[in-house]
Amino acid sequence: MTLPPIADGAGAPLYQGVTSLLAIAAFAFGWIAFRRLTGRGFPRVSRALAVGAAVVAVACVVFIFVLPPILNPAPASVRPRSTATIRILEPAPNQVFHAGGGDYTRVPVRLRLVGGRIVPYTSQHLTPDTGHVHLYIDGRLVSMSYSLDASVFVPPGTHKLLAEFVAVDHGPFNPPVEASVVFRVAG
Repeated sequence: MTLPPIADGAGAPLYQGVTSLLAIAAFAFGWIAFRRLTGRGFPRVSRALAVGAAVVAVACVVFIFVLPPILNPAPASVRPRSTATIRILEPAPNQVFHAGGGDYTRVPVRLRLVGGRIVPYTSQHLTPDTGHVHLYIDGRLVSMSYSLDASVFVPPGTHKLLAEFVAVDHGPFNPPVEASVVFRVAG
């Protein structure tokens, strides 16, 4: 659900609009209460009403911190399960690449994704079949790709490539959609 444009713009999630409205209300009621209770303005507002405005202002500030987690739970607690599977086609298990004379060797990566679709955008609207591909070499993220074909550059030695299909917010699915392979670069 979205609210009309306020400070957060059209299409902003509900909790952002609610937070903006609460901040505006806290300021308005707080200003009226402060000005009336210090005798600097709003002479037609009774002292009791000014105290009530102060209470409402404080309540709005409290709700700014209390409501957003209720309206939009933490992403980690609501990770979607994916319908996809990923497979590494290249490099093959235990494949040996020969160093090309430099410190790093280019290793081509080809993947197959079944039941999922790679999209070129990031979003908080998570679906089980859309996302991106992250590539890890020896546990270190080396690529965030919108393609099933890529290249990684590695020094001589034995390496583990992990390919992960992640949701459109770059967070993992639950359980993760992964494949891995060990290959070697001969120096």
